[in-house]
Amino acid sequence: MNVAVLTGIAFVLVLGVMAGAARPRRVSGVPAAARGVPPWWNGAAISSEFTSAAACLGTAGLIATHGSPMVWYPMGAAAGFVVILALVVAPLRRSGTYTLPGFAEWRLRSARLRRLTTCCVLVVGLAFMVAQLHAAGVVVRLLTGLPPWLGWAAVAAAALAVAVGGGLVGGGLGSVTSVQAAQFWLKLIVFLGVGIACWWLAEEGAVAWFEGAYRGGGAGLAGAGDPSLPGVLAVLLACALGTMGLPHVIMRIHTDRDGHGARRSMVATQAMLAAFCVVPPLYGLMGHARLRGAAADEIVLLLPARLFPGAAGEVLTGLLAAGAFAAFLATAAGVLAAVGGALSARASRAGVRSFRAAVVAVLAAALGLTAVTAPGASVALVLLGLSLSAATFCPLLVLGIWWRRLTDAGAAAGIVLGGGSTAVLVIGEQAGVRMGALTSCPAPVAVPVAFAAMVLVSLAAPGRTPRDVGRMMARMHLPEHLAGPLTYRSSYRDDR
Repeated sequence: MNVAVLTGIAFVLVLGVMAGAARPRRVSGVPAAARGVPPWWNGAAISSEFTSAAACLGTAGLIATHGSPMVWYPMGAAAGFVVILALVVAPLRRSGTYTLPGFAEWRLRSARLRRLTTCCVLVVGLAFMVAQLHAAGVVVRLLTGLPPWLGWAAVAAAALAVAVGGGLVGGGLGSVTSVQAAQFWLKLIVFLGVGIACWWLAEEGAVAWFEGAYRGGGAGLAGAGDPSLPGVLAVLLACALGTMGLPHVIMRIHTDRDGHGARRSMVATQAMLAAFCVVPPLYGLMGHARLRGAAADEIVLLLPARLFPGAAGEVLTGLLAAGAFAAFLATAAGVLAAVGGALSARASRAGVRSFRAAVVAVLAAALGLTAVTAPGASVALVLLGLSLSAATFCPLLVLGIWWRRLTDAGAAAGIVLGGGSTAVLVIGEQAGVRMGALTSCPAPVAVPVAFAAMVLVSLAAPGRTPRDVGRMMARMHLPEHLAGPLTYRSSYRDDR
């Protein structure tokens, strides 16, 4: 099996390194170089970065081990793009800001708020990065017997080549977008093709299980695997509201020419994710029937060998390994580029050199966290990142776009209280303090707290509302040809 698996992994890694071949020229040319991406192609790139290790391996394993309630997980993640399309995408694109910290600074005229949101972007990005690295280690250990750190190193090296070579710098973003889009179609074809072949041979009554009972189990970090109705609803809320704050998703909004193009990209993304949502239930049903007792993250990769003993199973496993590494690489590279771009914007001399340094620092931090955390928690880490995003960036974006009275003090209070309550509830759950689904997946508590804090603090200090808020609201909500030229300074030092 090692030859087929290593061949598939090597193919994807070489494809990723090829994306780093386009050398950057200057950071300021990024937006202009990227806006020629067609909506369907950009939608494929967004889908590629979003269908991470959790979508490819972990969710299918949860469906196999915990039953039909877990089928809602991929649905909730896809629903997040409906929320983005309805509330965020076009106004955010028209704002002319390219990162979440940039939007916070532009909308509320506060450099301090930008620093706070940059810290949140780093935490959310690291959660997604560590999830990808852990999943890559699981694949390498399971299928080749090699140490997990080789999987971490392979994904880290390829993601570094993609992010540094293209990412958010120079004209390379067009080539990176093409590679990300190609990786999505590779993942979709491989996972659907192999899944249909395996389903053809699966003769157990999996459909009866799907319609009826499920196997229970305790919830993990951030509510992963909680089959109760409150637990599932809490996860769905975190997925639907947290998606709008993912840095690697927000980055892609600005690769379109205008707000209308950004909306079209989101519609394309929804269609592609709808097709990919078939994958986790397909493997989860077969895994429940054929691989009871296996670890959740391993079920997808063990199925071909169980159903096709011999060379055929090895080849199919190699294809799945290639698809899995495409998922790891696409998400890791997108997160690296987005977080590195947000960090480098705070440098005294923003440019290619500071961007590369930020990317290397983020990757080093992710590798360090991967080394000291337990493997097999890719879904939980992704849900933790989504929960933090829902409790911080969702209120900031929704109120910043639709409520003119939001202030920098209100936004900061909401981010601190929303993110802090999420952290307290998750830590309390891990320490054994349990209050049902509200502690295992804290979004239903933390999101209302963040919204309330932003509104109340803003109303208590109306004098902090930016003086030119009317012009900013017009910029976000009027079509580009009516809004007039954009005036945006990269930093505001007059924190009142």
